[in-house]
Amino acid sequence: MGHAMRILLAGLLGAIAMYVWSTIAHVATPLATMGVSHLNNEQSVMDAVHTDLGDKSGFYLYPWSEDMSAEGMKAQQSKLDANGMGLIVYRAPGTASVSMVHPMIHEFISELVQALIAAWLVAQTVIVAYARRVLFVTAVGVAVGIGTNVSYHIWYGFPTDYTFANIVMQVVGYLAAGLVIAAMLRRNATA
Repeated sequence: MGHAMRILLAGLLGAIAMYVWSTIAHVATPLATMGVSHLNNEQSVMDAVHTDLGDKSGFYLYPWSEDMSAEGMKAQQSKLDANGMGLIVYRAPGTASVSMVHPMIHEFISELVQALIAAWLVAQTVIVAYARRVLFVTAVGVAVGIGTNVSYHIWYGFPTDYTFANIVMQVVGYLAAGLVIAAMLRRNATA
């Protein structure tokens, strides 16, 4: 089997391992819902959001300010002190579904791309030991997990337990992929 084909196969099988872990994490563990809470008056909030946003799906941060002057920052701090802050990821009526088919397909494609990159990176190294190749892929997962999740924690106030759980899910996913990728892309001691 050619070198490129081995990388592709390692990436595909690594993605399957990552996807299986992701499914287990979301279905059989509390990791996926850690730090996520429900609204006490959900219907009134949904009505208010729908009234304000209508059919404009998107990502919203409030309170909003583009004024970075001293007065603008003072006004923004007053708003924050009085009202707090929040994020809304809004999908207008008719654009969301309880069906998991499309999100699961897109999730697998995302994990396939990640695993292919990890397989390609492993193929570029001269790491001989299996455990070190697994550790290499897992370290990539640590970087990925921290890269997004910690920034969301810092800038948007995502809860610590949510941040930790999502980092764990990423790292274990990369570990699962790494176990497969490292086995598929063996190095000879003379390579």
